Amino acid sequence: MDRELYGREAVLDDGGLVARLCGLTRHGGSRVAYEHGDDPPVTVFTGGRGTGKTALLKEVRNRYRGYTPLALLDCAHVEPPADHGPGWTPLTGALSELAVQFSPKVLGARPVRFPRLSLGLVAVAAIGWSREDDERARRDLQRLGPLLATVDATRGAAAHWVGKVLAKLAATFAETAAPLAGVLAEATVETVLEEVFGRMQRSAEGWYGNYRNAGGRGKAGLQQLANDFEQGGRRRSEAEAFLVGALTEDLFHAYTGLRRGTRVGRPLLLLDNAHEPLGRQLVEPILRARAAEGRRDRLVVLAASRVRDHEALRQATRTRLPETAHRAPCPRGTSVGSGILAVELTPLSPAQTRAAFDRYDPAGRTPAALAPAVHRLTGGRPLGVALLGRAAGEAPAPLRPGLTPGRLLDLTVELREDAPPVPVAPALLAELLPVPRPGPYAVLAAAHDEESARVLAHARLASESLDGDVALRVRDRLRAEDWAASAPGSRHFVADPLLRALLLHRLRFEDGDHPRYAAWHAVHETLRRHYGPGPSPYRLHHDLALGRTEDAVAHLRTTFPEPDVLGWLGRLRFVASAPYPRERNAAGPDPRRALALGQAPPGGQDPTGELPAGLDGDGVELHLSLRRLLHAVWLLTDPLALPDDEVADRLAHELRRLSGRHLSGSGALWDAATHWPRDIRARRELSLPPGREDGV
Repeated sequence: MDRELYGREAVLDDGGLVARLCGLTRHGGSRVAYEHGDDPPVTVFTGGRGTGKTALLKEVRNRYRGYTPLALLDCAHVEPPADHGPGWTPLTGALSELAVQFSPKVLGARPVRFPRLSLGLVAVAAIGWSREDDERARRDLQRLGPLLATVDATRGAAAHWVGKVLAKLAATFAETAAPLAGVLAEATVETVLEEVFGRMQRSAEGWYGNYRNAGGRGKAGLQQLANDFEQGGRRRSEAEAFLVGALTEDLFHAYTGLRRGTRVGRPLLLLDNAHEPLGRQLVEPILRARAAEGRRDRLVVLAASRVRDHEALRQATRTRLPETAHRAPCPRGTSVGSGILAVELTPLSPAQTRAAFDRYDPAGRTPAALAPAVHRLTGGRPLGVALLGRAAGEAPAPLRPGLTPGRLLDLTVELREDAPPVPVAPALLAELLPVPRPGPYAVLAAAHDEESARVLAHARLASESLDGDVALRVRDRLRAEDWAASAPGSRHFVADPLLRALLLHRLRFEDGDHPRYAAWHAVHETLRRHYGPGPSPYRLHHDLALGRTEDAVAHLRTTFPEPDVLGWLGRLRFVASAPYPRERNAAGPDPRRALALGQAPPGGQDPTGELPAGLDGDGVELHLSLRRLLHAVWLLTDPLALPDDEVADRLAHELRRLSGRHLSGSGALWDAATHWPRDIRARRELSLPPGREDGV
């Protein structure tokens, strides 16, 4: 069954990018003309965590498996076998795994065999064997069994050949005083050729005659390969690159052998987390052979990279996902990297987010504004949209009418039928930021820059600082995970709204310290003191996070007459961007709504609250207007709240009234009254100057 991958049609449709590269529609339905002829680019899908890279590769696998040879490998998780010898490296382990995945029979074609790769991996496996430890040799040989079974399933899967190899090795040890890697490799290869390879397959040995110093002699090339592998460093890298070539040569031979013309489509190599070193080790030899030797291996490589600006992509042709729907040009230059097509995975559109929510809630029992609000919170990141949409669909019926993005984070969701439901916020955070201990990240999410992050680290994370600056270590990890820390234009240490919201959710609720919320209070009090004692915007920001608004209203009132109205609006916007001190699963409307509308908040308190002493009638009116305005901006810009048209209208009303009171800055206030409600309804940050398209 096809997965729902909204916004990925440009890749997966019958005329999409994958079909044009491999020559087949999904499920092998029909042939498709090759867009790049016999020279397909290595296609790298780029995007941060949660943008759908892994899901996209898995869906390609699901749709094409059984119709063309394919293999999917996660370059970040190649697990070493227990007690492996020095002939195993992540690359040799990956090559063996890939060959086994490529080998099954597909529709209308025979299984792919890997004789060249088998000989190369047999040769390098021998470098760690000794006469005193034949058990290691036995284990290493048995691990090669599945790979050798691709050459001859009846012989490779049997165990008798292992005993014959060991007997040949014992004789070799007896005949040489100082066994070398090359000698052992030759003895092993000879026995495997005799015991596993058929007559037609033994010619594969000759391919190694192209290896350095081999002079066209296959066995000499295999010996040299083993010696280079044992030497390590640059020589090992050369040997490993040649082994990658063995894999592609075996695949190429399957398309050009005696039964040429019987295969439809091209093989697919799918590499997840290709930004890891293993990804480069696998891809670069393919690119070099294509660029330097003019090789046409017919292999379609689809990779995923979390690092958009990885150094290996410097010479790549860059495009965005929607632009690949019908054509994906990739002009070749002289550089190796020009053979890469880097496709940036774009966020889901608001309409695609709405479609995802409709799938989980087809009866429409959740608020109509919930999907747009989730889109604002997640930025259209597919993982966040899918998980929050599922949570909305699984929410208990009594809760559905009052759901907000914040309340979705408080729910649990069933991710697997064979496992109990899991809390939404921790599950999503673990996917987006897979670190062993997210606690320090949650503390520093309240900071605004490196300086304030260091203040927090010194005050709250002293036990974490034994091996260096905690704030800088967190900053570097965020950058490594492609989460911008202190990004340009951001006034928060953790710039991404979704990640910041999840970390602050953890800070407030993870310790279960209701109603004290001691960790939350301690962190914001620390920053408040750092920015004190005057009423600076940063101090007032943390006042709001602690539930105190009167100092902020008073500051807005006393500075309102100043001529710098844009600066005043900017301070209002920043102060009101403070995280709201929510109560988990709180029922009823948000208290800020009543205050923004000039109504009594829950509990029946006086909507005017306590007024500062010494205000005349005009001062009282201005103070109450600014209180309503502050609560309106705080509510409407909160990524965990729903949009509210009535409050947005009241926001415009208050700004227009204020424009009539100001002696010199009425134009900016009037423009804010016009444009800020539009910004809010478009789910974008309040623009400054009001109406500026990109904001500031």
